[in-house]
Amino acid sequence: MLPLHWFLISPCPLCGQDPEVPKPAPGHACRACCERLELPEEGLMGVDPLPWWGAGRYGGGLRHLLLDLRRRPRIEAVAALARGTRRALATSDPQQLRTGCERALLVPIPSWKRRANPLPPLFCSALERGGDLRRLDLLERSRPVLGQHHLGRNLRIANQAGAFRCLRPPGPGEARRRPVLIVDDILTTGATATSAARCLAAAGWRVEGVLCLARTGAREAERAVP
Repeated sequence: MLPLHWFLISPCPLCGQDPEVPKPAPGHACRACCERLELPEEGLMGVDPLPWWGAGRYGGGLRHLLLDLRRRPRIEAVAALARGTRRALATSDPQQLRTGCERALLVPIPSWKRRANPLPPLFCSALERGGDLRRLDLLERSRPVLGQHHLGRNLRIANQAGAFRCLRPPGPGEARRRPVLIVDDILTTGATATSAARCLAAAGWRVEGVLCLARTGAREAERAVP
């Protein structure tokens, strides 16, 4: 017997087209988009410069899609991409993780610009669906930073050093019960995420890693989740 959703009309949340049979489950990207955007079925993960989980590699079609979503945010499109990140997190080698990531607090990277990047908070909203992950805004910018598009690794690290302030320390037992996952749309050198992680750790929070929609940078730092 064929799955019921094969017979349902469910436009792809990424391209808006009605996919050919076999149809994906509602809310899932169609096969054509997964191939065009090079989205691994089980997402991606890596450990440099800190543990991270993502939906795909930043480039080509995925790059263009994320740039478009920054201009015209669409929660269903972000939610479709977020499924890959959640699968990567769920299928991680448990020996590479401390316990509790399935109950983690999602801390989005705040923007210092007046027109903030909408994707980190939208990504949090998508990750919160159907699970025990919960958003908690713990960070604010302590100073403006330079745009990093043309900065190398060392300049990015210097640019982000001391750029965050933690809004509060954890309550009694809170850091043990609810570890922190930093949330950003794109992970490049990790300078921003590392600066945020250091700020949170100094305040007493237990940071497990970073969730992203796309990862760019050294390919040796990443692998497809088996």
